[in-house]
Amino acid sequence: MKEQPKTIVGKQLSSLMESVPSLGTQQKLAAKTGIGQTTIGRIRRGEVNATLDNLKRIAEAFNVPVSYLYGETDVHGLTPEERAVVLSRTEKEILEPNVAQGPDIRGKLPLISWVQAGNWTEVIDNFAPGDAEDWIPCPFNHGPNAFVLRVVGESNYDPTGPKSYAPGDFIAVDPAREPTNRSMVVVRVDHEDKATFKQLLMDDDGTMMLKALNPNWPQRIFAMPKGSRIVGIVIGKWIPE
Repeated sequence: MKEQPKTIVGKQLSSLMESVPSLGTQQKLAAKTGIGQTTIGRIRRGEVNATLDNLKRIAEAFNVPVSYLYGETDVHGLTPEERAVVLSRTEKEILEPNVAQGPDIRGKLPLISWVQAGNWTEVIDNFAPGDAEDWIPCPFNHGPNAFVLRVVGESNYDPTGPKSYAPGDFIAVDPAREPTNRSMVVVRVDHEDKATFKQLLMDDDGTMMLKALNPNWPQRIFAMPKGSRIVGIVIGKWIPE
């Protein structure tokens, strides 16, 4: 039985990752290409058909033509022996680049807009390093799809309370964390283009309310509208100088 294209792509990608140790893990390749680790894993296992954009990013990372990922050509049309030499040179270029590469994103989280945050689940798999405003070192433990937001507005500014977030503060947001009562959350409210930032209040019956920490804020507490969803949990903040 003829192999499906997605199966061939998965095998070719696995072979490339084994040949280039600096891109030999999903985490390393995700950092290089901006493709989500989960998506890379599914491509490797042949579970999904990779998008053309993702194929181009992967091919560029390994310095091979897209046709190689489909098994149609070897690296630059070379023999297997010559291919090993090309991959060795590619490895050296990755480790010792002599041209400008893009932002160094190792150990950093993307600083994104509130509009991007509202659509994070839709854009994460195709999020490229250049799509972020900046890449910022995060002092907190976090999941692979965490991101940073810059606080705007004063709805959560309460310097007299146990928690306070002033305009300009950085907050780290982790979609992998489970929400609990009184978690600070970033929420995509139904029919809104961008996310909002509030404290989550949860009743025993499962009712969810959103609360502004600022005691002078109008309508401090309101029910989370139907169709809304929690984008991520705030895992910490720090103040940029």
